[in-house]
Amino acid sequence: MKDLMKLSPSTSQFLVSLAYFPWSIKPIYGILSDCIPIKQRKRVPYLIISSCLSLLPWLILGLSQTLRTSANMLTSLLIVQNLGSAMADVVIDAMVAEAVRLAGPVFAGDLQSLSWSSMAVGGIFGSLLGGYALSNLPIHVIYVVFSALPFFQLVSCMFVEDSPKRFQSAIDEHNNQSSVTAFSEEGSGEALGKEGTRRRKGTRKNNKRRSLSKQTEANEKPNGSFNSSPCLSLKSAFFSLCTAFKQPAILRPMAWFFFSNVTIPNISTVMFYYQTEELHLEASFLGTARVIGWFSLILGTYTYNRYFKHKKLRDILVFAHVGLAIISLLDIALVLRLHIPHGIGDKYMVLWGSALADAINQFKMMPFLILSGQLCPPGIEGTLFALFMSINNLGSTLGSFLGAALASALNISTAQFDNLALGLGVQLIGTLLPIGFLFLIPNEVTGLTS
Repeated sequence: MKDLMKLSPSTSQFLVSLAYFPWSIKPIYGILSDCIPIKQRKRVPYLIISSCLSLLPWLILGLSQTLRTSANMLTSLLIVQNLGSAMADVVIDAMVAEAVRLAGPVFAGDLQSLSWSSMAVGGIFGSLLGGYALSNLPIHVIYVVFSALPFFQLVSCMFVEDSPKRFQSAIDEHNNQSSVTAFSEEGSGEALGKEGTRRRKGTRKNNKRRSLSKQTEANEKPNGSFNSSPCLSLKSAFFSLCTAFKQPAILRPMAWFFFSNVTIPNISTVMFYYQTEELHLEASFLGTARVIGWFSLILGTYTYNRYFKHKKLRDILVFAHVGLAIISLLDIALVLRLHIPHGIGDKYMVLWGSALADAINQFKMMPFLILSGQLCPPGIEGTLFALFMSINNLGSTLGSFLGAALASALNISTAQFDNLALGLGVQLIGTLLPIGFLFLIPNEVTGLTS
C-alpha cells in the first residue's frame, strides 16, 4: 500500500480497518459452528472451510499482478482472508471455552495462558520469517509463502478430534433446557431481586412447556436428527444467548470493554509510515521487531497468571490503561525527537515501545478472555464466546476507523508528519478516558473472575 500503490497513511489505515471487519461479526461463525453441523461434526468442517478461505486469497494475490496492484481488489481479498482467519479463530475459541468450562475457574487462567503462549510461539516464528522475506523475497513470492501457511493449517485438521459420538453428547446437553435455566439463575444473582425470582419461576414453567413440546416432536419424528431441524437449534441458541447476555454481570463489563477500545484512536498504520518514511527504518526490521513483542506477550501472560489474577479487576485495568498511556508518551517522545539528546537510537525506542505495549495489553486481555470463557453456557460456547470477542474486536475496529479519520483531519501524509504528535496526544487522552467508567466493572471481581 505504501510503496507500490502510493496510498496516503489515512487511506491505508482505513483500508486495513475495513479488511479486519470480519473479526467484528464472529457470532455468525459461532452460530454456524454450534447449530448447523456438517455431517454431524461441529468443528472440523468449519476449520477446513476457514483454512481454504485463508489460503486462496494469498495464492490469488501471488499469481495475479493486476489484482495485487488494485487497492479495491486487494482490500476485497484481504476481507476474504480475514473471514477465514476469524472463522478458524471462533472454532478454536469454542474448543478452549469448552475446556475452560469443564476445568473450572481454578485452571481457567492456565488454559488461556497455554493458548496465548502457543500463539506467541507461532508469532515469533512468523515474525522472523516475515523479517527475512521482506528483505530477500519479492512481494508475489511472499504472498505464495503466505498461502503455504494456511495449507499447513488445513492439513492439521486431520488431527482434530470431532467424532459424531461426541457431537451427539453435545446435542443432548444443549437440548437440556434445565442447564439454560440453571445458568440464568446463577448469572442473575441477588442483583435481580424479587423481580428476577418471578422471572425464573416463569422460565421454569415455560421450560416445562417446551420440554413437553419437544417430547411430542420427538415421538412424531423418531428418526429425526439435530441436523434436520436447524431452525429449532438456532432458536434455542438465540434464546440461550439472550438469556446469558442480558445479565448485568455480563452486560456491564462487556460495555466497558467495548467503550475502552472505541475511545482509543488507532493510528498504528500511520506510525508505520512515519517509522519507514521519516525515520528510514527498514520494513524488515519492523517485521523482526515483532519477535520482541511476542516474547513480551509471553512474559505478560506469565506475569498476569502468576501475580495479578487474584487482584481486583478494576485495579488490573487501571494498571493496563495507565501503562498504555505511558506507551503513547514514548511514541510522542519518538516523534518530537526528545530521546536524541540522551543518545537513545530510534530502533531502541521502537523496540521498547513494541515490547511494553504487547506485555501491558495482556493485563487487559487475559481477564477478558477468562471472564468470557467462564460465562459460556453448555452448547453455545462458540456463539457466546464469539459475541464477547466481537464486542472487543468491533470496538477496536471502530477505534481504527477513528484513527484514520484523525489522521485525515490532521492532514498527515507520506511527506507531512508535523501534526503526528498532536494525534498521539489525542490517543493518550482517549486511553485514559475508560478509567472514569470502571464503575461498570463489579468492585469485588478479581482477575480470576470467580
